[in-house]
Amino acid sequence: MITVGVEEEYLLVDPDTGVPAPLVEDVRRTAGLGPLAERGEVQDELLQAQVEVATPVCSSLEEVGGHLLRLRHAMASAAEANGCRIAATGAAPVRGPSPVPVTPTPRYLRMEGDARQLVDEHLICGMHVHVAVPDPETGVAVLNRIRGRLPTLLAMSANSPVWDGHDTGFASWRTIVFGRWPVSGPPPRFAGHLDYEHRLEALVASGVIPDRGQVYWQARLSDRYPTVEVRCSDVQLRADDAVMLAGIVRALVATAIAEEKAGVPAPPCAPELVRAGTWHAARYGLNSTLLDPLGHPHTSGDVLCSLLLHITPALEEAGDFRQVSALVHRLLQEGTPADRQRRALTEGGLPGLLGLITGATASD
Repeated sequence: MITVGVEEEYLLVDPDTGVPAPLVEDVRRTAGLGPLAERGEVQDELLQAQVEVATPVCSSLEEVGGHLLRLRHAMASAAEANGCRIAATGAAPVRGPSPVPVTPTPRYLRMEGDARQLVDEHLICGMHVHVAVPDPETGVAVLNRIRGRLPTLLAMSANSPVWDGHDTGFASWRTIVFGRWPVSGPPPRFAGHLDYEHRLEALVASGVIPDRGQVYWQARLSDRYPTVEVRCSDVQLRADDAVMLAGIVRALVATAIAEEKAGVPAPPCAPELVRAGTWHAARYGLNSTLLDPLGHPHTSGDVLCSLLLHITPALEEAGDFRQVSALVHRLLQEGTPADRQRRALTEGGLPGLLGLITGATASD
C-alpha cells in the first residue's frame, strides 16, 4: 500500500472580529501539553497568526481522517484556551489595521526583508498531500504525469473567496496571492531527476530565491521525505473533504507510477494551458468549465467524472473507491467550500461566515 500524509494550515483569529491573532506560540505550547497532539505534529508558519499540523505516515484513508480530526480538535481546544479560534479557510476573510508579525526565524525574517508586502499579505492557508514514491526518478515521472490534473484538484478544493471583508469573485483567492512569488504555480515538465535537480540548483544560484524551500510549485519532490508533495489545494472546511483529496492524490500518484512502468506516454500538457487552467480554476471553482489535461474545456462534472475514471483501478486496489466517489458526488451536489463560504456570507454576513470557518474544525 502506498503511504500518504497530510499537512493542514489554519489561521488563528479573534472569535468576535475574525481579525488574525498572532498567538501561534501560545497555541502551540498549549497543544503540545494536551493529550491529543504531540509537540512535533504542530508547527509555526511564516506569520504568527498561522499554524500547521501534520499527520503521521498513514496507510489508509481511515487513518488520515482519524488523525486530522484529532489534530483539528487539539488545535481548536488550544486556540480556545488562548482566547482565539482556528479558521479552516484558504484566506483571511478580514485583516487587522496593522500587519501580523513574522515568526522570528532567520529564514522568515529574510523573506520579510526581500518582499515585505507579499509577506504582510500572506494570510493564506493550504493543504499539502505527501505520497510515497520509490525513488526520485519515479517521483519526477509522477510530476510530469499529474501536472495537467492540478487545475482540477484546485477547483475541487477552492475555499478562499473572501478577502478584506468582501467577495473577491475568485473561488481560490489564495492561489492568486501565492502566485505572486517568483517560483510558483504548476511545475514545468522535466527530462528526468537530473534535470529537476539542475533546474532547482539554477534557481537558487540565480539569487532570486534564497533556498529550495521557496520553490513553491503546486507539486514538487519533498526535500525532507521520499514523497511527491501536492500543494495546490486550499485547506478544507471539513476533514472528510481533506480525506477525499488525499485519496484522489494518492490514486493519481499510483496511476502515474503504473503508467510509467507500463511505458504509457505521458500526456502532452502545454505549460501555458496548464497555467491558464489554473487561473480559470481559481476564478470559478466548479462553477464553470474546467480544462482537461490536454487543455480542452469541458463541464466541471465531465472533468471530475473523467478524473474518477482515470484513477478507478488505483482507488479500488486501495479500497478507497466507494468513499472517494461518494465524497466527489457530494461535492458536485453541494458545491465547493468556496460556495459554502459565499452562502454563509450572503445569509449571515461576516458573523455567519466566521461561524462557518471557525466552527468546521470543531464539528467534523
